[in-house]
Amino acid sequence: MNAVKHAGLDAARRVALITAGAAIMAFNINTFVHAGSLIPGGFTGLSLLIMECAKRFAGVLVPFSPILFLLNAVPAFISFHNIGKWFSVYSCLAIILTGLLTDFMPAMFIEAIQLHDTLLSAVFGGILNALGISLCLHAGATSGGTDFIAIFISEKYHKDSWNCIFAGNCVILIIAACLFDLNTALYSIIFQFAATMGLSVLYKGYRQMTLFVVTSRPDDVYTLIRTETNHAATSFTGRGYYENSNRVMLYSVVGANEAAGLVSSIKKLDPNAFINVIKTEELGGRFYRRPRN
Repeated sequence: MNAVKHAGLDAARRVALITAGAAIMAFNINTFVHAGSLIPGGFTGLSLLIMECAKRFAGVLVPFSPILFLLNAVPAFISFHNIGKWFSVYSCLAIILTGLLTDFMPAMFIEAIQLHDTLLSAVFGGILNALGISLCLHAGATSGGTDFIAIFISEKYHKDSWNCIFAGNCVILIIAACLFDLNTALYSIIFQFAATMGLSVLYKGYRQMTLFVVTSRPDDVYTLIRTETNHAATSFTGRGYYENSNRVMLYSVVGANEAAGLVSSIKKLDPNAFINVIKTEELGGRFYRRPRN
């Protein structure tokens, strides 16, 4: 009974975060993005680019959501079979809500933001976009499109792929510059840069941190690492010249979102432990990742 209750609360939490994230992204598209005539990267930007092309060259007003849904169909299918079933289902919920809220958001919400400065629209729109995406990621989902690709690369190759996605987004903006206006494309790059930097601060789930722990209780510290993170460790025996005594150093790589809590737990277990935490740029070999569901 408790397990069912816990599962229900977890599902409710995820849906609430996804709904909030989708609402923020839809609001952002209808305000900052439209105010600055920006073309965000990813499938959202590609959808807006297709809409603008249809309007300018064919005189046809195409809704946002059908284009977004079609573009995400194949990545979502691949994600369902390669990343995780429930992860993909929740991600599809985020995509559907973002599309529908963008098309049907009441005017009173859109009129709340009236900006006439393109640079402000680019900077704060990028930050707001990062916030919306991070809420979906914290819910164990994604906003779709290139995020599916980023997650696949991060989990398969253990690399931070957001900069690669940023480069791909710039290609979309170059196309927009050739078709429309160079200033809009350049401001859109600022939007993407602000979004990428904001996301790197708000969400660290795909990064790894390396821990070096010099301790007099290596077995207990290893048990703690194993229990809290399910990661292993390697021990090195050396000599501490300050106290002129033999010491043991544990080496372990954990997720960036696990590092702070783990360091705090180690300090409680061994207040005299010396801990060095550094960012892991690239990781090869076996590394445990919690299964997505």
